[in-house]
Amino acid sequence: MNVRRPGAASVSVQKRRTSLSFPRAVPLEAWISVGLEIFSIADASSWWLGDWLIYGQNRYPDRYKRAIEASSLHYKTLRNYAWVARKFDVSRRRDTLSMQHHAEVAALAEEEQELWLDRAEQQSWSVTELRRNIKESKVSGETIPSVDAATVTLKAPTEQMQRWQEAATRAGAPLDEWIQRVLDREAVELLRRGELVGAGQHRSPV
Repeated sequence: MNVRRPGAASVSVQKRRTSLSFPRAVPLEAWISVGLEIFSIADASSWWLGDWLIYGQNRYPDRYKRAIEASSLHYKTLRNYAWVARKFDVSRRRDTLSMQHHAEVAALAEEEQELWLDRAEQQSWSVTELRRNIKESKVSGETIPSVDAATVTLKAPTEQMQRWQEAATRAGAPLDEWIQRVLDREAVELLRRGELVGAGQHRSPV
């Protein structure tokens, strides 16, 4: 694993299955980058395992238990991964949040899931902060605001519609629902980028 910090040479970190070896001196920025990369891999592997288990359970019921027994993870851990993965199809998973964020809201209704994941994403909540805010909302009796439905008509070439339909099918969602999720996620991301740019423009020079 080679980690490079701005304006500095790359730092070589040796990865092995049972260890991670650092050079004698590693800059703070490089050390943080290594940790972020490890977290990203660990979080992604949770989703991967969840999807792997779902696929196996649906297609190889006679071999499913043997595959689980062959892994070094506890059955309850694997079961939780699969449970969360089932609750969120690919189009609803937030890249900016961990699987544990999703696990915190997995037992809620889909509308509530989206609300809390939006808040966690927009306010950069940790898992602990998300859990605390959900708990506090229950104590205060906060209700989920109703959303007025609007009808939108889209005109697109047949080839494009077929491509959308295939993507929605793979995501396990109806076409209209998939389009709504993709558009909303893109809108949130664009607005977030705009806020970051705006904050940078108004930042006082050092």
